[in-house]
Amino acid sequence: MTRLTFASYNIHKAVGGDRRRNPERILEILREIDREHGADVIALQEVDMRFGTRESVIPRRLLEDHSPWRAVSPRTRHASLGWHGNVLLVRREIETIGVEAIALPTLEPRGAICAELAHKGRRFQVAAMHLDLSGLRRRHQIEAVCAHLHRDGARPSVAMGDLNEWSPRRGALGAFGPKLTVLAPGHSFPARRPIAQLDRIVTTPHWHVEALGVHASALAQGGSDHLPVWAKLTLVAA
Repeated sequence: MTRLTFASYNIHKAVGGDRRRNPERILEILREIDREHGADVIALQEVDMRFGTRESVIPRRLLEDHSPWRAVSPRTRHASLGWHGNVLLVRREIETIGVEAIALPTLEPRGAICAELAHKGRRFQVAAMHLDLSGLRRRHQIEAVCAHLHRDGARPSVAMGDLNEWSPRRGALGAFGPKLTVLAPGHSFPARRPIAQLDRIVTTPHWHVEALGVHASALAQGGSDHLPVWAKLTLVAA
């Protein structure tokens, strides 16, 4: 069996509760998750600055030299790490077959990406997203992500990110449809006193959920305005 841990984290451009930008703190939080639960594939949101050259807030050298992950995204700007702030961090022994941007209907700068990965001979795809504040626009964006995931038929897939959906079960989440399971690891926003489940992990029926949760360490509570969420999944069907 292929057993992997997926995590999602809106890093708020690495600005924590102390209003300081600290990319080293973000990496230490990711290492905490890895030590406690494992972290094989991580979706990060708000990893790039919003304007200008959209420079990454996490220096590429810091990631390459001080983490077990590599960045996967369809970069179009030299200084950026992600696409509209979205990037997948993938453990180095996991093969990246391809990655592309998902076109989202949007009025504000939002984005999603999808990577095809392989581990121990098993292929699967992972989508990472940061969705709109508007409920109607958010629903349309979820439909676009689902269409991308299903375009080649039923394939093992995981989608995750900051969905910006405050309703615990309704709202735009219904757009995922019956073929996908929306996991709610727990309350993740705001980080100091979380009351909303904005950060979700979504799976196809190919995955069995072993465990899931919110990483609420003292460091994570001060690292961003969101807490990271994670899910340990086993791929039980091709």
